[in-house]
Amino acid sequence: MAMAWIWTGMVALSLLFGLVNGSISQVANAAMEGAGAAVTLCLALAGVICLWSGVMEVIRRGGLAAGLARLLRPILIWLFPENRDNQEAMEALSANVSANLLGLGNAATPLGIRAAAAMKRGQIATNDLCMLVVLNTASIQLIPATVAGVRASAGAVSPFDVLPAVWITSICSVAAGIGVARLLARRESA
Repeated sequence: MAMAWIWTGMVALSLLFGLVNGSISQVANAAMEGAGAAVTLCLALAGVICLWSGVMEVIRRGGLAAGLARLLRPILIWLFPENRDNQEAMEALSANVSANLLGLGNAATPLGIRAAAAMKRGQIATNDLCMLVVLNTASIQLIPATVAGVRASAGAVSPFDVLPAVWITSICSVAAGIGVARLLARRESA
């Protein structure tokens, strides 16, 4: 709801300043150009999202997701100790982490919601739920598919040339997030 108010305020201010400055036609033209650019970007990203969502589905149907889940299980148990025996939560967490590794935030979101629903205990945000939010916010990525899609639609010659920077920043953000979440969890239990 807050974003609706923010966008409404920005549009109202743009119109007001356009009227005051006598440049309302330029404001209208900029709005139309922006709307066209948004549609073009959405169509370009739809292709990228479909491609990588399809790759995720092939991984799942081919049994690689189960293998990845086994590979990730020790890490997930360490990160989510309260849910170590919750098979439904572990499967959803594994799928969520896999989607995030591929840079598919759109595919990872419903999987994260499914994991959160499986881990939910009443109305309390447990340490594991907080860790899930931290991991999804920081999102370690091996293949930044969405970023590459945006760069490709903007005309980048080599959209994946940002890989080293993405790897470094995502590892740093995940490490910092996990560290702070663990510190606050210990502080709460003390």
